[in-house]
Amino acid sequence: MLEVQGLQKRFGGVTAVADGALTLREGELLSIIGPNGAGKTTLFNLISGLEPPDAGSVRFQGQDITGAVPEALAALGIARTFQHGRVFGNLSVLDNVLVGAHTRLRAVKPALPLLGPLLEMALAALRPPAVRAEEAALRRDAEQILARFGDRLLPRLHQPAFSLSYANRRRVEIARALALRPKLLLLDEPTAGMNQTETAEMQEVVADLKRSGLTILLIEHKLEMVMRLSDRVLVMDNGRRIAEGLPQQVRNNPAVIEAYLGHRHAGAEPVS
Repeated sequence: MLEVQGLQKRFGGVTAVADGALTLREGELLSIIGPNGAGKTTLFNLISGLEPPDAGSVRFQGQDITGAVPEALAALGIARTFQHGRVFGNLSVLDNVLVGAHTRLRAVKPALPLLGPLLEMALAALRPPAVRAEEAALRRDAEQILARFGDRLLPRLHQPAFSLSYANRRRVEIARALALRPKLLLLDEPTAGMNQTETAEMQEVVADLKRSGLTILLIEHKLEMVMRLSDRVLVMDNGRRIAEGLPQQVRNNPAVIEAYLGHRHAGAEPVS
């Protein structure tokens, strides 16, 4: 489904990604791990169109998407979350999720190059039956997505997002990404800042998404979660891939142990 080759990104004299490369099959969960500053989030930014690469290529379902803008990638079915959760604070939980469904609008979004925006405004104001039906269907879908998170979000459906806890804002961000109905989901540290109970709940959410057949690219520092969920693990350090394989193989790789713990530990103990 996804093929990344030779991605490079420099910021001034700093090389954030020196040779980004990975393959991801449909229905697979691939985790990217590595110490802070390894280039993981920059790699995500290059894949998701937030940053243009200096070199290399990205292909999605056989199509070259190198340097494509995020809205074009969203239309293709690529959704992502961010390392530091981003929600629209003044919108309700429900409206935050509905924002993620923008690529699925049909009744209210005429495909006309020049008159389209004007007609869209008129349809939104007049709300004919087709528009009301589409809105109702999207709201039902959004509520089903929110139900994945148990009673964490549904009781807060109409509360503004700024009133939520940090963990619930992270949940809303993931729910918004799922409203896109993505073919590929990029999760950047979904459990960052969460306690043990919240992490366990999020792990089950991601596991459920994986069981549903969704293809997932995951950045995560909590290695127990990585080992439980991943089909394969890719390890980065200093902008380069230093190891890749099955979770247990990577866990015991001396290069990985050295990247996390330092040279004196290499070959002495597994990463835990």
